[in-house]
Amino acid sequence: MLQKSNPKNDNIQVYIKDRLYPRNEAKISVFDSAVQGGDAVWEGLRVYPEGIVCLDKHLTRLHESAKTLAFSDIPSKEEIKKAIKQTLDANAMNDDTHIRLTLTRGEKITSGMDPRLNQSGSCLIVLAEWKPLVYDNNSGIKVISTSQRRNGPQFLDSKIHHNNLLNNIIAKIQANVAGKDAGLMLDERGFVAELNGSNVFMVKHGKILTPFAHACLPGITRNTVMEMCEKEGIEIKEEDISLSQFINAEGVFATGTMGELTPIVEIDGRSIPKDDLFMKRVMDLFKKNVKSYCEPL
Repeated sequence: MLQKSNPKNDNIQVYIKDRLYPRNEAKISVFDSAVQGGDAVWEGLRVYPEGIVCLDKHLTRLHESAKTLAFSDIPSKEEIKKAIKQTLDANAMNDDTHIRLTLTRGEKITSGMDPRLNQSGSCLIVLAEWKPLVYDNNSGIKVISTSQRRNGPQFLDSKIHHNNLLNNIIAKIQANVAGKDAGLMLDERGFVAELNGSNVFMVKHGKILTPFAHACLPGITRNTVMEMCEKEGIEIKEEDISLSQFINAEGVFATGTMGELTPIVEIDGRSIPKDDLFMKRVMDLFKKNVKSYCEPL
């Protein structure tokens, strides 16, 4: 499933460092750490008229990721919110919008890996686009398990929401070659971790199960679903879950900012039911309540 270019995005304004630029002028230096080594952290934000979904949690994760990577000159939450509002106002956006929020380590004085070469402070990028949910939540998506494993913390901690996404991209390439929508990544032990770009849940015997966040990103939408289920008295557990268990589930769905909740209707050529009433209850619950998680700027 390939996203399409939206002509409405041809003339958007993009925030970089401390000001707005027209799209065709929105560029960073070849000496920026994001270019030099994928040395940056990011968040995906969904905008509704009521505000931005779970904004504070996203900004907390951005701050924690940057702190873990020893960034200097990390902008405050208020500074970031101001930049986001400035960008949305300049583009007259308040709905049907996705924001790619990026914080790089900044520009280096010369090319190289050493963070001490970064002497100009971090670089904040706010890229807001007119973008609906990436998947059709009615038809669902088809996935294939990939040979590319998801990083465990002994290699690169998945709790760091970093820009070095090559293992996820390789998994997506494998899915593309197979003609599927996404790659289902396992951890180094062979248990299911997540899709190449979103978390996964399964339904079995009236319970919702999701993999431990050892090798997967503990996503904001994932956490929201877990909170909603607990509040509604729906049994939900984190477990080590094998590929066979997912294939034989009564329902499987993905969660993420880009697609919110999306049924997975096929894994490795095996059909997965998409009309499970229990899964539908969770998806309807999210759709009904997601805007209550919006935070105005």
